[in-house]
Amino acid sequence: MATIKPRTLLLLCGSLMLFCGSAVAQSSIVNAPSTGVLAPKKLYVEMDFITNYAWQRDGAKFQNYLPRAVVGIGRNVEVGANVSYTRVSGGGAPVEIQPNAKWQFYSNEEKGLAASAGCIWFVPLTHRSGTDTFGQCYSVASKKFQGNYGPRFTGGAYRLIGAGKDRGTKTGAIVAWEQPLSKKVGFIVDWQSGYNRLGYLSPALNVTLPRNGSLSGGYAIANKGHQNNALFLYYGQQF
Repeated sequence: MATIKPRTLLLLCGSLMLFCGSAVAQSSIVNAPSTGVLAPKKLYVEMDFITNYAWQRDGAKFQNYLPRAVVGIGRNVEVGANVSYTRVSGGGAPVEIQPNAKWQFYSNEEKGLAASAGCIWFVPLTHRSGTDTFGQCYSVASKKFQGNYGPRFTGGAYRLIGAGKDRGTKTGAIVAWEQPLSKKVGFIVDWQSGYNRLGYLSPALNVTLPRNGSLSGGYAIANKGHQNNALFLYYGQQF
């Protein structure tokens, strides 16, 4: 069985465990946080699958399984958690829990404006040696243009809290574009700057399914390191 050096293993695991990220079980665009929050007493669950298996030939293959859940608790606040499990050649990848919370502090539907702030924490549950607990805090604002196919643009910034030197860039930008193509299909893309586990450009197609379901599929392109590029498929359901 192929083995991976510890430094490479940490890079692989770290690069994929945030896939928002939905983003992150918090309401997300693709992998970056959105300005939206769930209504009170609403529940959203999602299952994500991410892999580079089909085209990675040097032994550094991974498959990431990421169940998520988020609930609206009222006063424009939602809370949630993700559990990330990654399979890599040679084994040894940590299991990680990612609790998160978001507050929408401004909303003007008539003008199509919204703004939110939140944090997500990355807490290793296994293989804790060589990994640390840290957080990402962010603030984002969005503008939705009128019309059935009016786009929404989002921009903001984030900061890593309690991250060690090996986590890379500590501060970065968040940019996103959502473009409806029909009543049930849309193109979505987001980008988080920086050379760290968040640093990806992630274009995708999103399909609305019956009974408040959705399916998104796309390709995440790392800001640094082509071995971290990955195909992803997300299925979500709101209750």
